[in-house]
Amino acid sequence: MNVENILKSKGSKVYTVLLSHKVNEVVEILNANNIGVVVVIENDKIAGIVSERDIIRRMRDDGAPVLLTSVKDCMTANPKTCSSQTSIDEVMQIMTDMKIRHLPIVDNGKLAGLISIGDVVKRKIDLAEGEAAALRDYISG
Repeated sequence: MNVENILKSKGSKVYTVLLSHKVNEVVEILNANNIGVVVVIENDKIAGIVSERDIIRRMRDDGAPVLLTSVKDCMTANPKTCSSQTSIDEVMQIMTDMKIRHLPIVDNGKLAGLISIGDVVKRKIDLAEGEAAALRDYISG
């Protein structure tokens, strides 16, 4: 099972912003779309990622003025990425080791999607439930 399987079911829509965006604009996008992260793009490449946690941490340190600063001041630059062919187990290991909840998917140098820890957990639960059902059918059949 790989990332491509998750993208097929959830879709590949990714909300993006530019380096020129302000943090308050990111907050509006996050809120309006009920999402937790946006990918920052510069020259058609991933420059960073900004999550709710990134914003909260900066606000803890610097207060409300952070909202008027550039996304560049709040983002995680050069985030770890994976491809659509990366296995779910490898994604889980990356997220665990790096303590991250979102991973941009890049294929052929282009942003192809975004996977979250929730997507991975849901897929693993679906697989476990499917295996359990198959075992029940085998035993009772």
